[in-house]
Amino acid sequence: MNVILYDNKFKWLNLLPLTFTRPISEIRIGILKISEKWKYLLSEKISYFCAEHLQKKYPLYLSDDNVIINSILLPDENIVQKIKELEKNEAIVDNNNEILVARLDYEKTNAFFYEKNNNIKISYTLVNPLIIKNYCDIFKLNGIEIIKDFDIITNRRISEKISHTNTIIGDKNSVFIEKGAIVEGSIININNGPVYIGQNVEIMEGCLIRGPVAICEGAVLKMGAKIYGPTTIGPFSKAGGEINNSVILGYSNKAHEGFLGNSVIGEWCNIGADSNNSNLKNTYDNVKMWNYAEKKFVDTGLQFAGLIMGDHTKCGINTMFNTGTVVGVSCNLFGSGYHRQFIPSFTWGGPNGYSRFNFDKAIEVAKNMMQRRNVTLNEIDLEILKWIFENDT
Repeated sequence: MNVILYDNKFKWLNLLPLTFTRPISEIRIGILKISEKWKYLLSEKISYFCAEHLQKKYPLYLSDDNVIINSILLPDENIVQKIKELEKNEAIVDNNNEILVARLDYEKTNAFFYEKNNNIKISYTLVNPLIIKNYCDIFKLNGIEIIKDFDIITNRRISEKISHTNTIIGDKNSVFIEKGAIVEGSIININNGPVYIGQNVEIMEGCLIRGPVAICEGAVLKMGAKIYGPTTIGPFSKAGGEINNSVILGYSNKAHEGFLGNSVIGEWCNIGADSNNSNLKNTYDNVKMWNYAEKKFVDTGLQFAGLIMGDHTKCGINTMFNTGTVVGVSCNLFGSGYHRQFIPSFTWGGPNGYSRFNFDKAIEVAKNMMQRRNVTLNEIDLEILKWIFENDT
């Protein structure tokens, strides 16, 4: 099968600003990215049909036998089995009759991408499948996905031994440690879900971890960090202070004291010391958040919702974010007081005034941070950031 992960434009808009810099399927939820889940379960190579400015980085490959998977769909063994049973020009739909998976020839694949779905036979209906409708679903569904990914990754494998200096509360089989990880003098409670500790992770002494939690490859938990599940600390990130029900996609720092709750933080972000976000209104009302697709604040239906931050955004010490704040890509935020609840990409400043972040200066900052991880900002990524600068105003 030639597997293509397909981004519907409206669904992609609903996940901005996180999807400014990636297709939907490159979002990490649980331990793995959505694309990685499909690779594990289907054992097939993946390509992408995504926003035009992302297509060079995430290329599309077509054949005469394509399995097109809606990127918002989270896989499980049942769905994978149904996909393997599909014949050509058959589809799997949800209970609203929206196509989630289709197996199509070359001609029908091209027609499908332009929403011409004639003569596709419905093979199976998925009732209430797990899907990512908006950015809040990332932290809402993170616990379920950590547990699913934990089972996939650890199946028939043996964990590295955990040091006797740690205290484990619950079944030790629900802690899995990859090679090269260092974990000393911490308390890990897995009564509510597993804890996955990736390759070359460092968990410093005094950390408190309550599962389900994923600490991905190369990440660091600073001394005394308090991590409440369901939380994912993405690869090569640094985390400290208090974090609750949040996802850090990767290569980002929230290394100091301060609270982060019910939030999603992109890649290459830095949150200054003693910064906090609110995740609950004083009135206990539902939280409204900015929706790019509808161009207005929309009721999330949630009582707890915190901060959504796009890639390459930085904030200074003591930064305060209100309940339900959405921040775009490559912002540089600072100053006393609460920031606005929606901040477009490439914004510079704070509550005392905002201005446009100079593109060349923003790129210099991005390069400087990436160099600290020995990563280079390449020309394709530069083109993506330029597109965002010109289109998210």
